[in-house]
Amino acid sequence: MEKFETFSGIVAAIDRSNIDTDAIIPKQYLKSIKRTGFGVNLFDDWRYLDPGAPGEDNAQRRPSLDFVLNQSPYKHAQVLLARENFACGSSREHAVWALMDFGIKVVIAPSYADIFYNNSFKNGFLPIALSASIVDQLFEEFEQSDDFELDIDLENQCVTNAAGVKMPFEIDEFRKYCLLNGLDDIGLSMQHADQIKNFEQQYYASYPWLGNA
Repeated sequence: MEKFETFSGIVAAIDRSNIDTDAIIPKQYLKSIKRTGFGVNLFDDWRYLDPGAPGEDNAQRRPSLDFVLNQSPYKHAQVLLARENFACGSSREHAVWALMDFGIKVVIAPSYADIFYNNSFKNGFLPIALSASIVDQLFEEFEQSDDFELDIDLENQCVTNAAGVKMPFEIDEFRKYCLLNGLDDIGLSMQHADQIKNFEQQYYASYPWLGNA
């Protein structure tokens, strides 16, 4: 997993509450567990005017020019701004994979569905929860700008706009540590590789018949 680093990114805003995971990545695209290749179908029903299918060349489909991620510069967005209860619905981890594969690193919303929130951290993705009033202000700034950007500083737990206004956010210290160091569950285990190896050697020395199982 890549380390999460401070960055400045273009913000795309979707002014909807209760965006569910089937909207983020429709169920017909959940046939792979490679974590890549899902970005072209992110918000598929909203991005395209015609239906798609797994493996289809999306370049041949008709994009909805009214949808923010089909517009410049938002087709290169790294931050997604949304309303409350983002990513509700089914528990598909593909929702996080699709956002990341598109290029989005952070979602900012007042609240999230629990399963999506937990899946995000396990994949190196940062869901930032800010108050509804601050999110309202960010939507206003987005509407007033053609290239709205925000600075995301995980180390100092702060979102900063172009005017220098800082918006602090809360995050669990352990999750923050994992993101900053690029550690998923496997990476955390591998930090103890020597101890694990020593345990196995001692264990099989005590019970040698188990080594042939």
